[in-house]
Amino acid sequence: MKWFLILWACPVILLTGWYGLSYYDMSFGIFMLTRQAHDLVFAIYGNVLGIPPETIPPLVARAIVFDSFLVFAIIAFRKRREIRAWYNRRFPPVQPSDAAAASFAKDANLSSAP
Repeated sequence: MKWFLILWACPVILLTGWYGLSYYDMSFGIFMLTRQAHDLVFAIYGNVLGIPPETIPPLVARAIVFDSFLVFAIIAFRKRREIRAWYNRRFPPVQPSDAAAASFAKDANLSSAP
């Protein structure tokens, strides 16, 4: 499971890091981090996919969100017993007491006003 998370998180971190640095042109002397490289990469992807380049970043963001939900759903499914045990420890089931059950009698007529 650790490798699953690592193999999911590394490309996401690298992509978002590159996108953020290149979008704001913080190149540190590296061409791939310049705004020109940013625009060139998205122009190439736009031409290959046949869509305008400015529509690609929202599509990638939606794909990352969907993949994140999928990854966390897989993790939750694999750890469902531990999650259920934690939930039962955190919120124990309420056991009604005899005195409390008697005060809420369903068969009694509660409108005994004169």
